[in-house]
Amino acid sequence: MVDRFEEGMKVRSKVLGDAHVDQAEQAKTEFDHPFQTLITEAAWGHVWASGRISDRERSMLTLALLAALGNFEEIPMHIRATANTGASKEDVLEGFQHVAIYAGVPRANHALKLAKQTYAEMEGDPPAPVHSTNE
Repeated sequence: MVDRFEEGMKVRSKVLGDAHVDQAEQAKTEFDHPFQTLITEAAWGHVWASGRISDRERSMLTLALLAALGNFEEIPMHIRATANTGASKEDVLEGFQHVAIYAGVPRANHALKLAKQTYAEMEGDPPAPVHSTNE
């Protein structure tokens, strides 16, 4: 039987990077410990660890779903994770274009803005002015 927590920690570190996971673990408190265990076991140890689709595909799905549902605060983290999952900028753009058609242009536009800012940070470029893509 698979230890979902242990597997989840391995996958989480592989996708998000050791530094991110170490920082998140240090920030964990008694209050949020049960929640952190839940997401480690369920999201990382079950869904991300399934092996049924590639990390690249899962990364694209995750970013599109975050954008479609308006969960923008996690988009930069998952954009940074594309360096480990193999999802290219073009893959991400395709996902956000689907979001524009099926969930709405404003959500896709905001997600694209966050992606551009995060990619610029990852590449060491100075931050771009903050405004939407289609303004």
